[in-house]
Amino acid sequence: MKNSFYNIVFLVIAGFISVQAFTQQPKQKPTRVDLLRADEIRFDRSVAPDARRLIGDVQLKHDDAIMYCDSAWQFTTDNRFNAYSNVFIQVSDSVEIYGDKLYYNGNTRIAELHGNVKMIDNQMTLTTQHLFYNLETNTANYIDGGKIVDAENTLTSNWGFYYADYKNFFFRGDVELLNPQYVMNSDTLRYNTLTEVAYFFGPTTIVSDENTIFCKNGWYDTRNDIARFSRDAWFSNGEQYLSGDSLFYDRNRGYGKAINNVLLKDSVQNTLVTGHFAEHFEHEYFSEVTRDAVLTVVAQNDSLFLHADTLRSIHDEENDKRLLFAYYKAKFFRKDLQGLSDSIVYNFSDSTIYLYNNPVIWSENHQLTANRMEIRTADENRIESIHLFDAAFIVSKEDTSAFNQVKGRRIVGYFKENELRRIDVFGNGEALYYVRDDDENLIGINKSLSSDMRIYLEDNMVSRIVLFTNADANLFPPEEIPLDQRFLQHFRWITERRPQKKDDIFVW
Repeated sequence: MKNSFYNIVFLVIAGFISVQAFTQQPKQKPTRVDLLRADEIRFDRSVAPDARRLIGDVQLKHDDAIMYCDSAWQFTTDNRFNAYSNVFIQVSDSVEIYGDKLYYNGNTRIAELHGNVKMIDNQMTLTTQHLFYNLETNTANYIDGGKIVDAENTLTSNWGFYYADYKNFFFRGDVELLNPQYVMNSDTLRYNTLTEVAYFFGPTTIVSDENTIFCKNGWYDTRNDIARFSRDAWFSNGEQYLSGDSLFYDRNRGYGKAINNVLLKDSVQNTLVTGHFAEHFEHEYFSEVTRDAVLTVVAQNDSLFLHADTLRSIHDEENDKRLLFAYYKAKFFRKDLQGLSDSIVYNFSDSTIYLYNNPVIWSENHQLTANRMEIRTADENRIESIHLFDAAFIVSKEDTSAFNQVKGRRIVGYFKENELRRIDVFGNGEALYYVRDDDENLIGINKSLSSDMRIYLEDNMVSRIVLFTNADANLFPPEEIPLDQRFLQHFRWITERRPQKKDDIFVW
């Protein structure tokens, strides 16, 4: 895996600190290592002129630290010693170190421990096979793998560096943090055992029973289960996927937030939502996206694109319903269907779209308006019917100045292969349409009145009309109806607001 520039800088700085911490000399003249006791002391000039062999219940003291072992070689001239078996260093009231073997230099105050090394302080226990501890700077370093255990977490890595005074750990290489609720794997990590906050500086994955989180930079408060993620950050619970430039997550509250270049994918509903600000409320089962929010309903043949000021998704678990609310200034585009409304509700359970507050729908050459509407779809988002309620009006353009028109209290338009084939009018039905012969020559203008009526269409042209209850229909020669009288009351043609392409959904 290639290291990012950030990781390289981090390692150079950490390495420099490590070298400085383990090689710097004490500011004052080094003090001598004192022998407190031993069951037996032997001298062996064959090993070194000043070599002393210490055997049985050995205790040595250097400044405030006391060191214990079963046996040791002490070299007084060099101010150092090697300790063996049951090694124990009482560094301070809060730090203790154990191991099988110890090499200690009193001039540098650096302790090198080997075999079954264990370091304990008030917050954690570190185990490794090879550890350097600098008693001058209270820093520890391991490079052959180590494990840290605290009240809530177990952390392992290839390389680690510990600042005991600040309770800060730096980890590198196959870092894994195990928590009862999740598993975190990272490339580079900084962890504070006092605050239990983890900072990551490379590819990081957090996996729990509920979800998976990935990022390349961020922090996680493991005690309070609060986190912020950035750089290629994403969140997934198996069915939904959320990504953004920056993600915030509070596991206890079940609250998530995404900022900039937000993408929310739902594999169950086959939808995408994009925007620049998103909030997710896990316990309340709803999400909300704003700032250039767009819903894409993915279909094999033709996807639908919907924009509104706010998109809110709600999952009603009790009734197993998923609803999407789009408000305000909702506008959508699909090649065969376009529309706008002050607000729109999409029920994924029955594939019904509800439009409120004077919506407009365009299908082929038809314009549909009403106070509110319902679009009912089938598989692959094929339109089955459109229901128009209150002040319902359907208009289709004949030429630059001629329009076929149908109006009524309620209208239902039925579709086949996404083409309008039948119009049923219920209450106060009126129709005005142009009648042509087989050669497309205009024969006359038909005006019909009926409480209810049914109109059949072929190739987007009126083919037959059936009137019910109080019917009145007349065919007039074109010259008998002046141009200004060829419009039903409340007629309007607002094609200038019709989205012609996907990007037009942003133009209100």
